[in-house]
Amino acid sequence: MFTKSKIGAICYYISDVDRTEVFYRDVLGLHVQRMSEDGEDDDWLLAKTANEIELLFFKQDSRPGNSPIIVFDLPEGGIDDTINALSEKGVTIVTPVSHAPGGWSAEIADPDNHQISMYQSDTLPRKIG
Repeated sequence: MFTKSKIGAICYYISDVDRTEVFYRDVLGLHVQRMSEDGEDDDWLLAKTANEIELLFFKQDSRPGNSPIIVFDLPEGGIDDTINALSEKGVTIVTPVSHAPGGWSAEIADPDNHQISMYQSDTLPRKIG
């Protein structure tokens, strides 16, 4: 099911956007971009590693087990089909398909309750089959 998927991002839930920006930019030396989807007070951060994996930082409650989250890219779309197939296999759906910046995402849990996320661009179909 994920054989064609690359790890596209690692998502962190953070408590303070400014503090996180300073750490990753000034301490680790990454190029950090401050992003805002709709001009509201919901800034988030984007930084890329040398091999183009995106590090995403969203202000949200963080607790062990829900952050960081590995995000698999769905290059052909079909996120609705993927979630339905995983649900039929008894996989726990943590977050149903939801709007994400530039696309759609959903989260599942592995047997040890580690969250795994998937993302597809909003230019791709949510249903393939």
